[in-house]
Order: sequence, then structure tokens, then C-alpha cells
Amino acid sequence: MNRAIFLDRDGTLIVDKHYLHQPEEVEILAGAAHALRRLQDTGFLLFIVTNQSGVGRGYFTLEDVTRVHAHLEAELAAEDVTFTAIYVAPEAPDQPSHGRKPSPGFLLEAQEAFEVDLSRSYMIGDKRIDLEAGWNAKVAASILVRTGYGAETERREAGKLRGAIVVDGLEAAADWILKQEP
Repeated sequence: MNRAIFLDRDGTLIVDKHYLHQPEEVEILAGAAHALRRLQDTGFLLFIVTNQSGVGRGYFTLEDVTRVHAHLEAELAAEDVTFTAIYVAPEAPDQPSHGRKPSPGFLLEAQEAFEVDLSRSYMIGDKRIDLEAGWNAKVAASILVRTGYGAETERREAGKLRGAIVVDGLEAAADWILKQEP
């Protein structure tokens, strides 16, 4: 069984630019590529799990999201980082959705499709719904990064974080995860 890192996109992996849909606007957070490479090099599969409600709201198309992801993958491939899969929930919050976080739907799909052992895997994000997706899938730990909305989430929802690990960013998340591994 494979171990995996499930990553929120905006505010966790890249700068949150509010309904980002242009590839040239992608800005990878400092240290993210190095952190992901370290995790990948120790055997973790990498997945992006992202809610993109701008599609469901009619602000941009799923093709726009695909172009953003192609650009992001190319940028990170230059750093020897490869994603096993990218899962996108394009629905608006009021629309039915199989994978929209906090649903664990995409984590469970990855478990089946890529033989992921969720009990040895981690969810990283900057919002409580990211953590909840991990908790709902029963991952080893859900990690809140203080990038993006993370610091605000930590301050505003401290009592609702149910033992989440809270770190400054992806590099600190990688450090914490790698200390847990034998």
C-alpha cells in the first residue's frame, strides 16, 4: 500500500489569488517545491484536491482550471516534483458534489485507484474544510498551514481544529511528517 500527501491548492501550494484561472497568475509558495520533492523522495504519492467553485458559479471554465494545473505541473516538474493525480470539485457550494471538501470522496477515490493506505497518509490545507476532508477519510493527520487563510483559520476556529497539526507552511509540514515516519 502507498502513502500519500493530499494537498489543497490555493493558499497551501500556490498563492491564493481569489478565483485564479489564468496560468500566468500561478505563484508557487516559497519552499513548496522543495518540501514536495522531499516527501516524494521518501515514497509519498502527491495529490492535489481542490474545490474550484468559480466553475460552478460561471466565473471561469473547467478548461481554465486544466490550463492552470498544466502550468503548475510544468513548473513543479522542473523541480522534479510529480503529482499522481489532481482532483477538482468544480461545483458551487450549494450544488451537489461527490468530492467537494469537506467530503472525503476524492481521498477515497485515490485510495481505490492508487492503493493508498489512508491511515499512513496526510491531508494539508489552509482551511478547516481541508482538515475535515482528511479527518473524514481517516488519514494519519490533517495539517493546517498558516499560509493562505491558515493563520485566520487558526485564530478564528481554534476550538474546532480537533487536534490538527498547525505549522507555518509546506516546509514545516514536510518536516513534521518526515519525523513521524520510521
